[in-house]
Amino acid sequence: MPDYGITTFDYNIDAGLVYSHAMEVFATTFLPPFYSLVLIFGLLGNSLVVLILIRYKKLKSMTDIYLLNLAISDLLVIFSLPFWAYYAGHEWIFGVAMCKILFGIYYIGFYCGSFFIILLTIDRYLAIVHAVFALKARMITYGTVTSVVTWVVVLLASVPEFVFHHVQKANETYECTIHYPSENEKVWKQFLTLMKFILGLAIPAVIIVFCYMQIIKILIKGRNERKQKAVKLIAVIMIKAFKLIAVIMVVFFLFWMPYNIALLLRTFQDSFFSFNSENNIEGKVAFGVEVTRVIALVHCCINPVIYAFLGEKFRKYTSIFFQKCLLAPLCRLCPGRNYPILERSTSSYISSTEHEISIGL
Repeated sequence: MPDYGITTFDYNIDAGLVYSHAMEVFATTFLPPFYSLVLIFGLLGNSLVVLILIRYKKLKSMTDIYLLNLAISDLLVIFSLPFWAYYAGHEWIFGVAMCKILFGIYYIGFYCGSFFIILLTIDRYLAIVHAVFALKARMITYGTVTSVVTWVVVLLASVPEFVFHHVQKANETYECTIHYPSENEKVWKQFLTLMKFILGLAIPAVIIVFCYMQIIKILIKGRNERKQKAVKLIAVIMIKAFKLIAVIMVVFFLFWMPYNIALLLRTFQDSFFSFNSENNIEGKVAFGVEVTRVIALVHCCINPVIYAFLGEKFRKYTSIFFQKCLLAPLCRLCPGRNYPILERSTSSYISSTEHEISIGL
């Protein structure tokens, strides 16, 4: 592999940072098999989500569209895992272009998760707090348009990762690392770290907290009022949807917040810590960034697990898929075998209401 001769900052290694033995063991021994497991479960889970949303749900609501985009962004990250698995135990051999693309994909996954969770929350907010307006606003066309705009914003936010990542030879091995312009290295480093934190976590958190406070007020108010049977059923459906999106949001922050906090500590470590030869703060912070980065990466296979536990329709459609597409070819000679009907409601207004307020999965 040719010598690229490019200076570096790192996603895994800062310039001049000495790796501890624990870091080396963690990267070379634990990460390759771990990434392989995440790849398998994430690919199967998210592919199943895409299949169910397109084939069975038919993308009937804005929620379906946003969940589909979440699954696609997770799949993008999952497709990069074989490269990360190899790189964890070896040097970088995939060239400069793949270095830029793969790190760009990593942050595309981060921003997509954050932005589409915002859209899902706003969708819940409109459906519950402004139900009349939502009947006009929450249309498939608007969901498609907002999704396209979101992808454009995500790509723009990820541009620095494409621009600044390069390949460098260090200690006789090649590394895919990030290199800021030398004249403004500290400024770029601090700016981009703050941008990730503010754009990907802080602003979404403010929007989500506001929306959910309003949703909770409406739900509490609704419980205290006498309602007809149909309205009560609508409230039950909305609460189920509320819980599903809330769990997706909480899990996203649980997986991504530690990594972004670790990045802040590494970027502004001069302000947070006092250094001496004994505490080895730089090594500890670097190790923390690596561990929390792996935790964040695991998030790409978590959403299907949430749907499996909280999504009644997801479980039903999954059962239908396995029975009709996997078991049926094995039982073609079984006479009189019946399969569940895809859409069946206990009452006519439950079915129509579900489509209007869109539980999603």
